[in-house]
Amino acid sequence: MDLIVATKNKKKLGEIRIILKGLKLKVGSLVDCKGKIRIVENGMTFKENAVKKAVKVAKATGKLSLGEDSGLCVNVLNGAPGIRSARFAGRNKSDLQNNLKLLKLLEKFPASKRKAYYVCAVALADKDGLLGVVEGKCFGRIDSLQKGSNGFGYDPLFLIPRYNKTFGQLSEKIKHKMSHRYHALEKARSLIEKYIVRYAAN
Repeated sequence: MDLIVATKNKKKLGEIRIILKGLKLKVGSLVDCKGKIRIVENGMTFKENAVKKAVKVAKATGKLSLGEDSGLCVNVLNGAPGIRSARFAGRNKSDLQNNLKLLKLLEKFPASKRKAYYVCAVALADKDGLLGVVEGKCFGRIDSLQKGSNGFGYDPLFLIPRYNKTFGQLSEKIKHKMSHRYHALEKARSLIEKYIVRYAAN
């Protein structure tokens, strides 16, 4: 069975493929779809954006689709960057520019005030509509320097106290067993498994 992930982000797609490994799925992305599918991410929450992506792609392709929206929330910044995580420094800005803006805003705060968490919302839909939406979180804090080259987004800044390392420093094996995306996709896995069984029965 095909599963279309509503993204063109190769690194995000790679993480999703690794975490969903073992399911009887051929996981593709918007890059594999014919024609342009325009998705306006104007939801007020991660879940709303995830649902928009999944439903839009499912209707356009007629296939099982996965919408994912994720971001970083910093407590002392009242939850920012939040749903604007990817465009925190402005539209079409790089991960580095987003990270530098975050560091600037937090430069006066000590480590104890830098608590943060990643959020990931995952929605599943097919041609008939929404199948379900789930959410996962991972808690840590923002380091004072970017460290490591693994991952993407705010990973070089997101410190996991248990390891005293950022996501940028941790191996994929460790990250993919504790990340926000892992927690959300593990919840989504059961929805996908039930869908596959139902599909096979028909």
